[in-house]
Amino acid sequence: MNTSRSRGRTPGTLRAAALAVLLTTGGFTAPASAQSARTETPVGSGGGVTETVVRVKSPLPASFGARPAACDWLSYLRYRSSAGPASSAEADRVLIAQPGILEGAGAFDSVARNTVTRAAEQGRHIEFWALDRRSNCLEDRTGIASGDQHTAVDYYYRGKQVQGRTFAGFVGNDKLGWMAGLGIEQTVRDEYDLLTAELPDQSVRKDKVLCGGHSLGGVITGYFAAADFDGDPATTADAGQNQCAGYFALDTTVSTSLGDLSGSIPDDTNLPDVGLGYGVVQAGLDSGLLPRSLSAPVLLNPETMTLLAIAGVGALQDPGGEADLPGYLPANTNIEATNRFLFSKDTATFLTGSPAVKDFRLTNQAVLGSLMDDQSVPLAFLQSSVGFFDGGPITDKNFPAANGSSAQPGLFGTEYKAIPAVPHGPLYTWRDYDRVGDADDPGYRASDGTPFTAAGKEVTDIQELARSMAAQPLDFTEQYFPTKLVTDLELSTSPQVKRLVVHPDGLTAHPTLTVLAGDGLLAGRVPADLHPVVADGYQHLDVLTAAPVQNNGRPEPVSTALTEFARTPR
Repeated sequence: MNTSRSRGRTPGTLRAAALAVLLTTGGFTAPASAQSARTETPVGSGGGVTETVVRVKSPLPASFGARPAACDWLSYLRYRSSAGPASSAEADRVLIAQPGILEGAGAFDSVARNTVTRAAEQGRHIEFWALDRRSNCLEDRTGIASGDQHTAVDYYYRGKQVQGRTFAGFVGNDKLGWMAGLGIEQTVRDEYDLLTAELPDQSVRKDKVLCGGHSLGGVITGYFAAADFDGDPATTADAGQNQCAGYFALDTTVSTSLGDLSGSIPDDTNLPDVGLGYGVVQAGLDSGLLPRSLSAPVLLNPETMTLLAIAGVGALQDPGGEADLPGYLPANTNIEATNRFLFSKDTATFLTGSPAVKDFRLTNQAVLGSLMDDQSVPLAFLQSSVGFFDGGPITDKNFPAANGSSAQPGLFGTEYKAIPAVPHGPLYTWRDYDRVGDADDPGYRASDGTPFTAAGKEVTDIQELARSMAAQPLDFTEQYFPTKLVTDLELSTSPQVKRLVVHPDGLTAHPTLTVLAGDGLLAGRVPADLHPVVADGYQHLDVLTAAPVQNNGRPEPVSTALTEFARTPR
């Protein structure tokens, strides 16, 4: 029997804590006070960790043009030891993390809590700051914060009010003109401005701050490390490298190249052709001829990414209850295409739409699992290892790639995909990560006899994932990802981007911790001289979402490595 159930956080206590947060965070959707340049609002405390959401006023230059007032603020989730100092400057270490592509601050919830907890057990008080990029200011969490699935669907898709507020709609390209300037230069400037506002003493930053990120966040950290922020390369107190005591990379590398991250950017997004050159791409973004935020026809756009958080609400609200979300959603082309893409066992099912996801009986947990688990969702950069289907016959999911094929493993991942086999049949439940391999596990296998999963491949608690997706004031996903941030990085050899690498020695100026997902995007592709810590069985998102105790009874390795790295004297 697996031993991880002793971790002390039951699904019931997680649900109660998460719903309490949802009931007390209505104020997070309101703009910060005009009289204050900084706000810090409690999210909750538990397990020795205190979480707050911090907003710091940092207006964009006038050249960016008209934008919502909320977009002149920078935000982050601050996790600290409840027994530690209230002042960040007095913490033993501060870890500041840049999110990956299409990712928000809420995605760091589990790894942040686990790291702060592990350090406190060793008598050290560290902080973890999970950054939101500026473009997340466009997101409206009102429906999610209601804590009720039906209310959320009605708010976002049917025009119904919540607490007197009506959803203004998903933001179109014509209203995103200001985002044409949100590239790598402004992104690292935002991190610098936030750090200097929160920790004004440069010697404290240089001694205590560890700078890093997940996925694309590793590349952003690379540019930060090499940047100069006062316009004078001869003065180095402002250099990016001198704001950090070390770097950390979570399923990524600290670099100024996207080369290591192939597979992290979906092939079917509306990303413009960078072969056009920097000037032409920028002109297209400025004029609106090119899309200013990254999206795809299915799944990866604001309308459908909102569904992930709504599924998380259902898993928190009633995890074992039979879901009605698939049938309650409005019928439109975008949602229908997304449902078919995610829940078709083969090409014929995708084309005909039958059987549809609403034809299967699923618990709310099983709905969330089907959207996020590596044996279900076909996009590798969205995969986590949260358990497996249970409760009835399971069959192979051979769409969009057949099980056992080698078609685009970087995009689809390498795990066999599974799907419930019987529509209008049994109630399909979800077997959480720490129950895979138990005596009552049916041990489902693919048609060729390959086991779909095993205990060593499952690492994330589905209820913790639900909390991260639905009970955080800052989103797990990034609905409006700036196109310019990716095009800048893909045009890294252009003079306009190359000039930003002022101090290239900054990339190697400090110790670097590289942590890789054993089954993730970079598996087997990182040079051995980086001495990476490999988390066996992990997928790309698991390095952020994994539970504190694993199925082998050992502490979670990513947060363990971060804690040790934060402890080591610089």
